[in-house]
Amino acid sequence: MPSRETVEGRLPGDPTPRDYVSRTIRVDHAGEYGAKRIYEGQIAVLGRTRFGPILEHMKAQEQVHLDTFSRLIAERRVRPTAILPIWHVAGFLLGVGTALMGHRAAMACTVAVEEAIDEHYRDQAATLGDDETPLREDIERFRAEELEHREIGLANEAELTPAYRLLSAAIKVGCKVAIKVSERV
Repeated sequence: MPSRETVEGRLPGDPTPRDYVSRTIRVDHAGEYGAKRIYEGQIAVLGRTRFGPILEHMKAQEQVHLDTFSRLIAERRVRPTAILPIWHVAGFLLGVGTALMGHRAAMACTVAVEEAIDEHYRDQAATLGDDETPLREDIERFRAEELEHREIGLANEAELTPAYRLLSAAIKVGCKVAIKVSERV
């Protein structure tokens, strides 16, 4: 009886290594773009408060991440997600919406997004092969900065947001849906 596995250990329908790397770059580009837009929305509301510099710091790091994935999109000839215009609007609205609920909700948004991204980046780094060491190192460095953002959110009272668990769960679900869609579309 023939095995379901191919010679390379892949199952029929599994992405090739090239397909996997393309999906990785595409989704990470979209995610970093969305993160930048979330901070832009939060800054539009909270930028002149004591939280403005904190949000600007996190946005600046997201811009570095976005610039890296934008460069990789061009260098590797990866098609960006077709729904980037949706993330443009959705990210900004999420940022504005949570900031309008107060600084704690804005920070709760940061914590939720960064927890979802931590899991996502951890899985990607573990899956990339040795031939993708520079990409894996970028992802691991960005993951560390995303965890720094999570800690900033927690230090700024994210967990004191009314209905914190509900808000956090909703944002995490949204992030996971956005990840799945951006990988393929």
